[in-house]
Amino acid sequence: MSVKSTYSTPMLHVMEIERSLAFYERLGFETMDTDCGKPLGWARMHCEGGGLMFLRAEHVVDPAVQGIMLYMYCSDLRALHAELQRRGVAVPPVSYPEYMPSGEMQLRDPDGYSVIVAHWGRNEQEAWEQRIKAQPPQRSAAPRIDFLGTSLKALSRN
Repeated sequence: MSVKSTYSTPMLHVMEIERSLAFYERLGFETMDTDCGKPLGWARMHCEGGGLMFLRAEHVVDPAVQGIMLYMYCSDLRALHAELQRRGVAVPPVSYPEYMPSGEMQLRDPDGYSVIVAHWGRNEQEAWEQRIKAQPPQRSAAPRIDFLGTSLKALSRN
């Protein structure tokens, strides 16, 4: 494929963009661009390795219906946890699930979206690289996707 998409940025519908910007700044994001509206209607933030965009919702946001979870990584989860507590953010205890034994914490942003931050330091990176080198990910052949679906078949009959 000579042309491909190169960057993915989730866009969240939120009730107050300004409130979301303040929350995500506490996690290390920086505001890169806004529509300069009063109030803001759109904004984009970046962090090391990712980005988020926000669009002002026209109706109350139900995060359960959105079906989105943000999963982020931090090289020092304990330090981030302590920093957020010092800034008055209600942070749950760090949990240590089997899939992330180095720890993670699950937060809720101002609109109720699930934000999980996991510890990912040098040890985790090295272990992951060794695992991938020893057993590269396997993928079956991708099925051919007909983006036009039945419309293409209907057109060919005419």
